[in-house]
Amino acid sequence: MASREIESELVLWTPAVANGQIYRLLTSAFLHYGPMHLLLNMWALYVVGPELEGLLGRVRYSALYLLSALGGSVAVYLLAPITTATAGASGAIFGLFGATLVIGRRLRMDVRAVGVVIVVNLIFTFTIPHISWQGHVGGLITGVLVAFAYVYPPQASRTRIQAVASLALLALFIALIWWRTAELVY
Repeated sequence: MASREIESELVLWTPAVANGQIYRLLTSAFLHYGPMHLLLNMWALYVVGPELEGLLGRVRYSALYLLSALGGSVAVYLLAPITTATAGASGAIFGLFGATLVIGRRLRMDVRAVGVVIVVNLIFTFTIPHISWQGHVGGLITGVLVAFAYVYPPQASRTRIQAVASLALLALFIALIWWRTAELVY
């Protein structure tokens, strides 16, 4: 996620979300600030997406992606300066990175390269101006949590636990959005 001036009615801008435009929490994940921003995110998606989708299946992968995007946006909504506008798929991408790390460890794979990618991207996140650390870290944490819920439950109850965990995380995000909105509006 990158932060810039408001250029679209679909970017994540806290005052607009607090004023009822909740959809911005997701639409912002499908917008980018320029071709390089889009290219970097799509390249990362191309690198990690297909294998992760193959391991999780289309429905779980889609849920992971959307929850990570929302988790990044909720972190921005809670923690970024109120006048910041953000856009980009990076929260979702960081969620995929985090999930790849968790799933790789569960499958006893060598995940050092994924760990390095996460660390390098976090260094960029905290050192390059106009990058939303809140969106990246929020997406990363969400991806890790979702992946744990998806790959660690016992096989017999895995589908039920996955669904409950996904819905519980969504409910948490809704509660946090409601709390932040109430704090800003009242």
